[in-house]
Amino acid sequence: MSDQDIISRRLPGGEGIHVVTLNRPDRLNALTRGTVARLNGVLDGLAADASCRAVILTGAGRGFCSGQDLQAANERNRGGASGVVEKLHWQEQFAGMGARLRAMPQVVIAAVNGPAVGAGMALALTADIRMASPQARFLVAAVRIGLTGGESGLSYLLPRQIGASRAFDILLTGRPIEAEEAERIGLVRSVSAPEALLDDAIAHARAILANSPYSIAHTKKLMWENLDASSYQAALAAENRTQILGTMTRDYAEATAAFTEKRPPRFEGS
Repeated sequence: MSDQDIISRRLPGGEGIHVVTLNRPDRLNALTRGTVARLNGVLDGLAADASCRAVILTGAGRGFCSGQDLQAANERNRGGASGVVEKLHWQEQFAGMGARLRAMPQVVIAAVNGPAVGAGMALALTADIRMASPQARFLVAAVRIGLTGGESGLSYLLPRQIGASRAFDILLTGRPIEAEEAERIGLVRSVSAPEALLDDAIAHARAILANSPYSIAHTKKLMWENLDASSYQAALAAENRTQILGTMTRDYAEATAAFTEKRPPRFEGS
């Protein structure tokens, strides 16, 4: 499937890996309202597709995503075309991109190939795993244009991923996080050469998909839920329920049989 500004393609091989590319390279993949609506539609379709098991999100050209297209926003502001109700609606649509990535059962890998700014940074942070090229840089832009550093979930996500002290520094100053620092503080899993980034992300997705669909989807769900668990006991209770349900799947029986027979398991997703 392809739109002008969003390209979604399924990789050959039958593994169920989809690459979603933000495709406005002349604007560093800045987000217009139309782009956001189309991306949300693509993500909704992939989330409902049982044959899709992993999503890799990246950008075309030199950028990952430079956030809201300020040129388009300025034209709307000068024209007085948007009232508060309409603005709130679109703010929720922008925030809904990351919410979709987090909620979908598929593992999501952000291949951050260049600047990830504002809502673009939030998109990367709501992926389950981030991989970067040396050209990647993460930037909270809104605090520099009279708004706040809390945008599309950034004030929630960043302190959980790198700690409150570092997050305060970055959100209040708006300073960029370069690729080397992002790897050092654990914001990204790894830094790859630009020409190898997408291939490395695909290889990592394949390593994950060697596990059963139940294992991947429910580990992802547990991780996100237990970041907000009210207590250690609540986290244990969620884990216990999920583990017992897992023991009732055919894939678990296949995995234990494969272990005793010293062969790779053949998972069917049931």
